[in-house]
Amino acid sequence: MLLQVKPTKIRSLSTMISIPITSNHPIQQIETIYQPQLDISHSLDDATYTKLVQSSTHSGSSTHGKLVQSHIIKTGYTPRLFLHNTLMNMYLKCNEPDLALQLFDEMPERNIVSWNSLISGYTQLGQYVNAKEVFREARIENVNVSKYTYASMLSVCARTGDLELGKVIHGLIVVSGVGVDAFLSNPLVGMYSNCGRVDQARTVFDKCDGLDDVSWNSMIAGYGKACLYNKMLQILVKMHQSGVKFSSYVLGSVLNACCASFDFSLTWGKLLHSCSVKLGWDLDVIVGTALLDMYAKTGDLNDAVSVFNLLRDKNVVMYNAMIAGLLRGEDINDELVKKSLKLFINMQRHGLKPSEFTFSTIVKACIAFRDLEFGKQIHAHVIKNNLQSDEYIGSVLVELYSSWSLTNDALSCFDSTYKRDIVIWTSMIVGHAQNGEYERALGVFGELLTFGLKPDEFTVSTVLSACANLGGVRYGEQIQSYSVKTGITKSSVVVNSLIYMYAKSGDIDSANRMFEVADKFDVVSWSVMICGAAYHGCAKEALTIFDLMISNGIAPNDVAFLGVLTACSHGGLVDEGFR
Repeated sequence: MLLQVKPTKIRSLSTMISIPITSNHPIQQIETIYQPQLDISHSLDDATYTKLVQSSTHSGSSTHGKLVQSHIIKTGYTPRLFLHNTLMNMYLKCNEPDLALQLFDEMPERNIVSWNSLISGYTQLGQYVNAKEVFREARIENVNVSKYTYASMLSVCARTGDLELGKVIHGLIVVSGVGVDAFLSNPLVGMYSNCGRVDQARTVFDKCDGLDDVSWNSMIAGYGKACLYNKMLQILVKMHQSGVKFSSYVLGSVLNACCASFDFSLTWGKLLHSCSVKLGWDLDVIVGTALLDMYAKTGDLNDAVSVFNLLRDKNVVMYNAMIAGLLRGEDINDELVKKSLKLFINMQRHGLKPSEFTFSTIVKACIAFRDLEFGKQIHAHVIKNNLQSDEYIGSVLVELYSSWSLTNDALSCFDSTYKRDIVIWTSMIVGHAQNGEYERALGVFGELLTFGLKPDEFTVSTVLSACANLGGVRYGEQIQSYSVKTGITKSSVVVNSLIYMYAKSGDIDSANRMFEVADKFDVVSWSVMICGAAYHGCAKEALTIFDLMISNGIAPNDVAFLGVLTACSHGGLVDEGFR
């Protein structure tokens, strides 16, 4: 049911215009546009006023428009509806919606253009709630809304994820009989796709009369967002069969999908690359960046470098994709790290300003390359660009200084970050714990809880490890209770940390109980139990757990072997050690 929400009356417009017009004010701005010089006692005509207001709209400043309206008020001129609509549109375009609404309220008559201007103006300013209220008021007053109104409201529903209102508007479109051509089908497809109903979007798409480029692009983007890559390809093939030329946007959307699915990229990525070359889109900024990102994310660095070298007028996004691609994966070596650092230097030589993502990525490279001095230089650049309060950069800076046991410097970076998410809190706790500052790690965890943040399984795991090394079983038990209440204990990471804490503290019985109630065991769980038994001289128990591990098909890792060999050493079990 549509709710009746009437626009609020504001004080008279004549009292809201901030630039007064008196007999001593010659309206200099108007004089420069309209000759001859104006007499404040005489009004102009609608056409002249309209041109002056439109000039203010194009300039993006409402100053001239306010002068024009003040002149209208002072001379007692009665504007026609078209001039009223032009004034309202000017205020909306100049980001003064309150003045636009006040003018709308005081207009002696309105037409569909008046309602459309207010709705589209609110939409463009991101004031979606107000746009919905105006639309509902138009429906209550039985305004015969046009397809432009429906298109604006569908855009609002897409941006806010309001599926229910979107369905209502779709129904009104059908009932009104305006017809679902490309002008309305495109926002309908976008609305359903953004609201997670790509099946409904496809239904609208198939029934549309006169598909255009935007229609195909919207449907492809909808399937890509829903990760339905096979159906997205079907639309791409159908688009080609229909004789519609691929645009850079379409190819970019499909190539971005290749980045999201490794199997999909292997099959179609290079095929689309070939298609891009034939169509001459491979050097396009959108397509080129998508190709670069695809090859970098799938680990094909040689092709990524080839695409990067071919691209002209490289932007920050391209450099970011290439730098991140070099540092992605498990096979990072010093040579790749050096290349990423050189790219960062070249990026600055070409006058490009690094983004937050650039800085956070390059600091990670410094950590991987064990280059503290370069990391400090990057930190200086961060401060110079006034980005030290960014949570992502702050997190990696904390990790950087913690890696060199400079926890006080890490804490300074932590304190200078205004918006602290759970990642940076965890980084600070890990930094203290890795450097043996277990009490400080527990202190930071206490502050985290004080601020009302909810720790994740990695945060809890780190704190439990700190309790284990500190011998703080009682504190660990409290954290376990908290984990049970929040459901974090279901995570294997937390379970393994609890086993480790109890085993390290000598409470083998509690460690066994945690091990027995665990939903699933991994190699870490078994290794912790073996090392815990070996550490406390329970050689036979360690060997028994080791044999159970083998019989359960779990391949021992280096930690498990070290634990069982230590148990054999402590127990004098030479033959078992050889075995």
